Amino acid sequence: MPEVMRLFNTLSRSVEDFRPLKAGHVGIYTCGPTVYSYAHIGNMRAYIFADVLRRSFELFGYDVKHVMNITDVGHLTGDGDEGEDKLELGSRREGLDAWAVAKKYTEAFFAHTAMLNIERPTIVCKATDYIPEQIAMVQALADKGFAYTTEDGVYYDTSRFPTYAQLGRLDVEGLQEGHRVDMGGKRQKTDFALWKLSKPAEHRCMEWDAPWGRGFPGWHIECSAMASKLLGDQFDIHTGGVDHIPIHHTNEIAQSEGASGKSPFVRYWMHGEFLVTSDEAKMSKSAGKTLTVQSLADQGIPPLAFRLLVLQCHYRKQLKFTDENMAGAVRGFERLRHLAQKALQAAGGHQQAVVLSQGGDKYRRQIHTALTADLNTPQALASLFGLLEDQQLSPAEQVDLAAEVDQVLGLGLLSPAPNMVEAPPPAALLALLDERNQARSAKQWQRADQLRGEIARHGYDIHDAPSGTSLKRRP
Repeated sequence: MPEVMRLFNTLSRSVEDFRPLKAGHVGIYTCGPTVYSYAHIGNMRAYIFADVLRRSFELFGYDVKHVMNITDVGHLTGDGDEGEDKLELGSRREGLDAWAVAKKYTEAFFAHTAMLNIERPTIVCKATDYIPEQIAMVQALADKGFAYTTEDGVYYDTSRFPTYAQLGRLDVEGLQEGHRVDMGGKRQKTDFALWKLSKPAEHRCMEWDAPWGRGFPGWHIECSAMASKLLGDQFDIHTGGVDHIPIHHTNEIAQSEGASGKSPFVRYWMHGEFLVTSDEAKMSKSAGKTLTVQSLADQGIPPLAFRLLVLQCHYRKQLKFTDENMAGAVRGFERLRHLAQKALQAAGGHQQAVVLSQGGDKYRRQIHTALTADLNTPQALASLFGLLEDQQLSPAEQVDLAAEVDQVLGLGLLSPAPNMVEAPPPAALLALLDERNQARSAKQWQRADQLRGEIARHGYDIHDAPSGTSLKRRP
């Protein structure tokens, strides 16, 4: 019988015993990246949190189905259905079509998550692969009276969903009374786009035919359509950042329950807090605060030391990122690895089956208690440090316990070297590569050679192939 996890449910604003829909199984949906640019380390904190959640369930004997989306269409630059699609914006910025932009940053995202030892979800689903399912869900909402059309698209009528404000504890009436902006054809300020029509004479890389006209899906509908397709109309856990609560996840609930007629759509909503900078502003692409995992690696900081920094703070508390905090995490990571490797060497160089002493059993109970108590990773880390420094435990016990807790913490403490994979080239070099490719296309051979030389001075070679160009670090 798996251990009972106690998790904070945003829906109830309380810690609850986790009771799965199907005994021994858990379905988790994680809101993934919008792949128009590199994900920053603030984004990565949310994925480390989801990874620890998934690993904890697996440690305690659950069969986990973890689904994560890739947003490669439909996410506009404004939360109020205004602005342009971020992928189209990236297309213009980089001189690539939107499909190529999405491919480039999806690959970079998974390279960065691998550097952080984040396990790949059971299923990764791209929004553009599920357009028929999204159209079908919009049609179902229209058929049930939850949607209406305007000159620029199809919108969800939030007045038809009485519990719209529940997740975000929203003051809907106050929002409606306080708006001072042109809403276009929207009936209420809280109404949101399900399907956006392409503008006349507008050239889009990504658009599809639908009953309401040629266009593209709104951002929120993708998660509802894919989650219901892959996990069912009702499932166990949905994760994301706290910024998703008032709009994105609130809208997911409205459209999912409106379409299926089943409630609740998700039983446990879990949200991670922001990583903030020294000025207490959240890290944000739009604000220009875009430190990436690669940026850390380029500074000689082990990415897994950043993972440790994240684990030292509870996922529901804001984490302040400073040079001092990061340096402390590097020292802590090196200390943990030293202690774990020392125990491994003393135990003969490998993990072995061991009967725990009373002291060892005490540490195991502490670790299990911490992880089942709403993923208390700071307490689990404290117990890990304690057991590795406890001379009353045998090296074999220390290795056995460290291996068990590291199944969740994912720090690679017993591996021969830090769990590193080849990192993607720095963004500045990829920009030079794009510029070089554009120079070649324009037959500006001298400029192309200059850019090749600049890239070479940074230790990378250009590899041209029929499928495209890439950078390879020299051995």
